Amino acid sequence: MNKKRAIIIVIDSMGIGAMPDSLEFGDDSTVNTLCNLAKASGGLNVPNFEKMGLGNIKDILGVKKTNSPTAEYGIMKVKSKGKDTTTGHWEIAGLVLDNPFKTYINFPDELIEKFIQKTNCGGILGNLPASGTKIIEELNEEHHKTKFPIIYTSADSVFQIAVDIDLIPIETLYEWCKIARELLDEGYGISRVIARPYKIIDGKPSRIGSLRHDYSVAPPKDTLLDEIVKNNGKVYAIGKIKDIFTGKGISESKPTGGNTEGLNATLDAIQNKKDSSLIFTNLVDTDMLYGHRRDYLGYKKAIEEVDSYLPKFIQNMDENDLLIITADHGCDPTYKGSDHTREMVPVIIYGAKTGDIGRKESFTYVSDRIKTWLEMQ
Repeated sequence: MNKKRAIIIVIDSMGIGAMPDSLEFGDDSTVNTLCNLAKASGGLNVPNFEKMGLGNIKDILGVKKTNSPTAEYGIMKVKSKGKDTTTGHWEIAGLVLDNPFKTYINFPDELIEKFIQKTNCGGILGNLPASGTKIIEELNEEHHKTKFPIIYTSADSVFQIAVDIDLIPIETLYEWCKIARELLDEGYGISRVIARPYKIIDGKPSRIGSLRHDYSVAPPKDTLLDEIVKNNGKVYAIGKIKDIFTGKGISESKPTGGNTEGLNATLDAIQNKKDSSLIFTNLVDTDMLYGHRRDYLGYKKAIEEVDSYLPKFIQNMDENDLLIITADHGCDPTYKGSDHTREMVPVIIYGAKTGDIGRKESFTYVSDRIKTWLEMQ
């Protein structure tokens, strides 16, 4: 390995238009997270993304086109069969999934019975698709009466467990999640078990994002991360990246409680992690706080916050650094329901060339570019 570095920033769920097969995934041709939220919110104020060429990719309200972009820009299609976090990130890292993870409306009775028996939790509440904030509000009172965990899912391939950690210790929640992960690995095909701790704050149940933990299925093959480590490089993971890859190919990690913390951690890594070959960041708020809750104004502000950090990132980058900003799927906050949407994603690449790179057929374009950049091809 040499002294070159690559930096990937995934703005979680910031899709830019329906995939040709979106109908097969329950979405229609109108889904477009970035363009639709810009229109609904009165326009984006992202001068730094604008300079890079974001407005040249598609018509985005508030984002002008430029004749002199400072970066490369384009669109990537997703090749894997899915529209979830794990699928998207794995493909960015070079791993395409031919078969999607399974989703459930209700988890099978035998699975729930095994979970209750192995955890000795006494019973469960929920077992239905739901918004996380809504279901803990609806079931919090019963949760306090019974001490039963709240279990729910979505159109994403997830098994989520929520408890009030002033009632059930966080260590117990994590142990229950590990048990669920073991059970689900027995042929249920679920991508992630997610610990959803919350507390009562100002009289309302409030999720504690900094204590969230994802228990993912392990990647079935090596990814870009593993290849970098095998070539004596280092991978520094920020946010939920370590969880998504179950620690495989991760040299060091920094969990975060939200976007601001993740952006600051990324800036710190750019400044100080000079020995890392890859800095890999996930910014989750756009998906978790705003996409699923269909809050396009919150989503707009989150993108604008990312934009405000771009000059800081660039000013602290070395000439041998490559910055790639992209997304992992869609979650159109103007669309029906509360789930992910099957979309293409934008890609911005700063540090090499400038101009339009067109439409790429897979997210693996990112891993291929990085391998070339790090001279691993």
